Amino acid sequence: MKDLTFTTLIAVFEEIFGRGLFWAMVVAAVLITVAYLYVLIRDRSMSMRKFLLAQLSMPFGAIAAVLFVQVMTHSGFNDIGGPIDLIVLLGVAALGAVGTAILVYTLQSLMRPRSK
Repeated sequence: MKDLTFTTLIAVFEEIFGRGLFWAMVVAAVLITVAYLYVLIRDRSMSMRKFLLAQLSMPFGAIAAVLFVQVMTHSGFNDIGGPIDLIVLLGVAALGAVGTAILVYTLQSLMRPRSK
């Protein structure tokens, strides 16, 4: 693997997660993003109460993302071999935290209409 291209990354992710699960996660991410944008446009502002509750869910999302990736790759914390492994693990945790916050905020906004 000399070059790192977008299609190479897709092939690697399909190999790690399986084709069906990978594309299901992509579709879920797109749907959640569209729903989040809909909520932001509909409400025309962010509710700080909902945002706080979404932020409180971030640690759980980070932990869940790291554990999910470790289960899917059949690895554990003992397999962390160097700085790049730690950087990737922290990146997965950060993306899991942000994704969970967006999901929680969106679900709160869709279940409870805007309150003034």
